Amino acid sequence: MPGPDKRVFLLLQGPHGPFFDRLGKLLRRAGAEVWRCAFNAGDEFFWSDPAHLLRHTGSSAEWPAHLARIVADRQVTDIVLYGDVRPIHAAARQASQDHGLRLHVFEEGYLRPYWISYERGGSNGHSVLLDISLAEMQATLHQTLVEVRRPPAHWGDMRQHKAYGAFYHFLVLVANRRYRQFASHRALPIFDEFRLNLRRLLLMPIHSATRLVQWRHFRLSGDPYVLVPMQLEHDSNMLGHSPFRSNREFVDQVVEAFARSAPQHHHLVFKAHPLEDGRARNRRCIREAATRHGVTDRVHYFRGGKLAEMLAHARAVVTVNSTAGQQALWRGLPVKALGRAVYCKPGLVSDQTLADFMANPCLPDAASYRVFRDYLLQTSQVPGGFYSRRSRAHALRVVADLILAPEDPYQALAGGRFQRRQQIGEVLD
Repeated sequence: MPGPDKRVFLLLQGPHGPFFDRLGKLLRRAGAEVWRCAFNAGDEFFWSDPAHLLRHTGSSAEWPAHLARIVADRQVTDIVLYGDVRPIHAAARQASQDHGLRLHVFEEGYLRPYWISYERGGSNGHSVLLDISLAEMQATLHQTLVEVRRPPAHWGDMRQHKAYGAFYHFLVLVANRRYRQFASHRALPIFDEFRLNLRRLLLMPIHSATRLVQWRHFRLSGDPYVLVPMQLEHDSNMLGHSPFRSNREFVDQVVEAFARSAPQHHHLVFKAHPLEDGRARNRRCIREAATRHGVTDRVHYFRGGKLAEMLAHARAVVTVNSTAGQQALWRGLPVKALGRAVYCKPGLVSDQTLADFMANPCLPDAASYRVFRDYLLQTSQVPGGFYSRRSRAHALRVVADLILAPEDPYQALAGGRFQRRQQIGEVLD
């Protein structure tokens, strides 16, 4: 039995790849007891300590009761997970509230692509950031004198992200006999998930070459445009923190407002998410919406591309709640968000109607955004990534101490007792 001060961690589903396995080793070396619960063969493959592996082989309906037994039997004090909306993790979020456990949530960085997010209790639409005003953030920052540092130029995570995703779904497809009742939080069958991941990997060179030609032609045309960074239709931000059930609904609303209100010489550019695999039929629904509203010559779809370059030439940005909105705000671009996001603060995102925004978007307040960004950099944003070895190593050097700290990053900064920036300064050599 663990002692009264012993930390007992239960790790649930993490990012594809070995990130949670490496994190578990660090926590174990720090003196904690660490367990991992696997829900499929992919989860199990990326865990190197079989003596501390638990399996959930039942249905999703049986999971909350199983989780309650694990918490009681192992005397769990902390639950660690990646994303808090999928049903498995939503049940864990509820259990953490019911049993008074610490809930540690990892997500892709609010300031991605060079950061990951670490919070407690919830992320995105469940983050405590939604309840912290800009005035409170500014007051907290005034009490600190630590320097806000920047990440290296790039980490190179996307290729590894795609490869780990394809391999993970391959394992679930061919080696999941022990987990026959496993049901993915995504709508597609596992075989289709694997097929789309593999197809995306194989077609990357062709798509990249085609996109480069198309983008160069459009960029040199000189046409002013509003940029719409697309999100994955099955992403937790879309499903859990927006009014939309599909990309089609979002696209039709945006194209309709553009056709009705934007100046006649302006264009609308949809940019695919880097991990888009074609399941949402985005190209088709964009083309159909443009035809329906009579703007086929002014609406464009690009399969990926460099977000920074596309933002550099954009007039404004419309999004559901993508972290691309943060990059737009950093560049001083007007942003209209149609869902819930941590950056939806007065003075940052536009409060105009979508039609008015298309006609004449209002600029964000630059000083307010600097406060918001600096607050994130001193709290929940960890430099690094989940997938490539180099970026993963940088992140792991920081996150273990964050998890073991008595307070979450927001409380710690307010109390001035956890000099996280000093640690990050040591990481960013």
